[in-house]
Amino acid sequence: MELDEIVITRAIVDEFSKVFLDYIDVDVALVGGGPANLVAAKYLGEAGLKTVLFEKKLSIGGGMWGGGMMFPRIVVQEEAKHILDEFGINYHEYEKGYYVASSIESVAKLICGATEAGVEIFNLIDVEDVMIREDDAVCGLVINWGPVSMARLHVDPLAVRAKVVIDGTGHDAGVCSTVQRKVPGAELGELGVVGEKPMWADVGERMLMETTREVYPGLIVTGMAANAVAGAPRMGPVFGGMMLSGKKAAEIAIEKLKK
Repeated sequence: MELDEIVITRAIVDEFSKVFLDYIDVDVALVGGGPANLVAAKYLGEAGLKTVLFEKKLSIGGGMWGGGMMFPRIVVQEEAKHILDEFGINYHEYEKGYYVASSIESVAKLICGATEAGVEIFNLIDVEDVMIREDDAVCGLVINWGPVSMARLHVDPLAVRAKVVIDGTGHDAGVCSTVQRKVPGAELGELGVVGEKPMWADVGERMLMETTREVYPGLIVTGMAANAVAGAPRMGPVFGGMMLSGKKAAEIAIEKLKK
């Protein structure tokens, strides 16, 4: 078989365009491709919700790839071990209640779990703004190519409509910060992006289940972004809370969309 570069080019552009156009109107849009959102994505997809995930960087997985200080291992506590089982991630008990897994395998299987549940993932796409309508609820995202945003080029963006948006953008809490900056008075209500406190794994992990919530109509926050919004401690390379937070964010979205 003789390969034709034009056929290859047409196949890529044609197939991407079809999928992209199919996912500009969704039930749930996840912003950020870290572990919390990947876990949320699996549960959302399995619930039958049309779900899309946007990651501005080339790789999906957030900081989990690097484990702790580039040692590719993560720790998960007892309460979250069942999520490792649900994604088929191998692990072993290091000490009672502390389970160690490969960060590389973990990211790979989180991605597989999300995509196998029917979630569409787009990398290299940045979310630069939100859409809010008369009912004062977040109802969509304004997107652009990640490299365009990083290079600060003046290129007009496109839009995605979503019934629910989940901010899983990590320390920056990017979507929540955008709403706080652009919506008059938002910082006086539930939404107050104050930044994380110094690391305290025990407190940060436990608080994460409280800080994972709907912070503005149509906007749910999860993972490190949730603690950044609430001013809770950062957690470090223990990822059980991140996974549990993603599961809770999905449950909140599912319940909201049932109403």
